[in-house]
Amino acid sequence: MSENTLYDKVWDRHEVTELPTGQTQLFVGLHLIHEVTSPQAFGMLRERDLDVAYPERTYATVDHIVPTADQSRPYSDDAAEEMMSELEENVRAANIDFADPTTGRQGIVHVVGPEQGLTQPGMTIVCGDSHTATHGAFGALAFGIGTSQIRDVLATGCVAMEKQKVRRIEVTGELDEGVTPKDVILQVIRKLGTDGGVGYVYEYGGEAIRDMDMAGRMSICNMSIEGGARAGYVNPDETTYEYLEGRDRIPDGEEFEELKSYWESIKSDADADYDDVVEIVGDELEPTVTWGTTPGQGIGISEEIPAPEDLPEDKQDTARSAQEHMDVEPGDTMAGYPIDVAFLGSCTNARLPDLREAAEVVKGHEVHDSVRAMVVPGSQRVKAAAEAEGLDEVFKEAGFDWRGAGCSMCLGMNEDQLVGDERCASSSNRNFVGRQGSKDGRTVLMSPPMVAAAAVTGEVTDVRELERFEEVRA
Repeated sequence: MSENTLYDKVWDRHEVTELPTGQTQLFVGLHLIHEVTSPQAFGMLRERDLDVAYPERTYATVDHIVPTADQSRPYSDDAAEEMMSELEENVRAANIDFADPTTGRQGIVHVVGPEQGLTQPGMTIVCGDSHTATHGAFGALAFGIGTSQIRDVLATGCVAMEKQKVRRIEVTGELDEGVTPKDVILQVIRKLGTDGGVGYVYEYGGEAIRDMDMAGRMSICNMSIEGGARAGYVNPDETTYEYLEGRDRIPDGEEFEELKSYWESIKSDADADYDDVVEIVGDELEPTVTWGTTPGQGIGISEEIPAPEDLPEDKQDTARSAQEHMDVEPGDTMAGYPIDVAFLGSCTNARLPDLREAAEVVKGHEVHDSVRAMVVPGSQRVKAAAEAEGLDEVFKEAGFDWRGAGCSMCLGMNEDQLVGDERCASSSNRNFVGRQGSKDGRTVLMSPPMVAAAAVTGEVTDVRELERFEEVRA
């Protein structure tokens, strides 16, 4: 009788051979590329006079450096224009489908893959980007890879990897109003640590996960890498299939039903054997924000910032330096922490449901005088859909800057950056020192509704206490 996880099943079905190094050579079903990590890999292919083995399994977009305010060419930033031009040349020569900004399909690589049906259950997916784990929300094995691995996948359609252990993270119960998947994953990382997942992939399950839409599941899997895990995934179910049906790369009719049958077969067995199981009690969670400079330094909005001496010894020095950088004090809560910038975007939280949730909070309010706020949709399709619903007008009337699609202030590789020691309420995934473009900038990670609440109050605020949210909840 089978006792296999989805990870075991998909891994085994894509195994080509065991290499002398002890690694497994895995066949790759989908290779996503963008402008930052692919140029060197293409250069390595040219040096060896090699072609791209499976251009039809490769898909390109531009996201990290693309401007979000003005996308006219040439870009004002010379380095950005050079990277864009090189990507254009590489995909043209290799006959790779490219979602450039003129197509209406451009966006963050981890947003466009799912929304176009490229991402499917049971696939192996790789990309030269650490947050490739996002695609695991569909029951895929999705891994971020380095430049030499990008070269290997382009040349052979395969990647060499070591098999990991599987940790099941069971999120029980029902999330309260105002508590989102972002809060769940921040609490997972807080509990297990930023290196707690080293050597593991995370399988997420339980009532709270089953109740999430696909956007929420993608947020959870996206930040698995911030907990040190090699990947994260959710077993596919009807929510998955309803999301996928009718999308660009998804067949219809009998072929779709046949795919569903296959997708069902790769789910973890009911008696699957896990290397570890962790429980998170979902109905005990509250809106969560970070107080420090790693995603693991998070607390519920009503909780006190910990004293470094109360933490494990190996975390005390990091906590002290983080609290000095963030200008926070042990014993305080993060509620009331003033902010200068509100950023709603990133591959973690820039999908249509994220924007809808934030817009519900923003309605009837204006951005605080001390705050500059921006919304950066995850893709051109997300942007168009939001505009069709009038969400852009909600944000613009409140005083938000409505931008084009891209990674934007998540990592500050374009003009969207913090200035000096600005404090930012961010829906992104990393709060490392200098992450948003300024070594003195300070980033507080939170959910989209919490970003919206901070934007209109000028400080970190429990979204459940806003008048508009009270009305919606009632």
